[in-house]
Amino acid sequence: MAFDLDDLDPRQKKTKPLNLDDMNIEDLKEYVAVLKAEIERVEAKIGAKQSHASVAASLFKR
Repeated sequence: MAFDLDDLDPRQKKTKPLNLDDMNIEDLKEYVAVLKAEIERVEAKIGAKQSHASVAASLFKR
């Protein structure tokens, strides 16, 4: 059975979605920008972890 270090990472509780009805157009645009920046940050972290896992896997397959 393979051991995955990501299983040791604490899982964060899912946050409750914001009530978009209470936000004006500018607030909504700002919120979208914040979410896009967060998505880019998360995708970069995923890429880094995948790269790290690939390097580790190649080292142990030798």
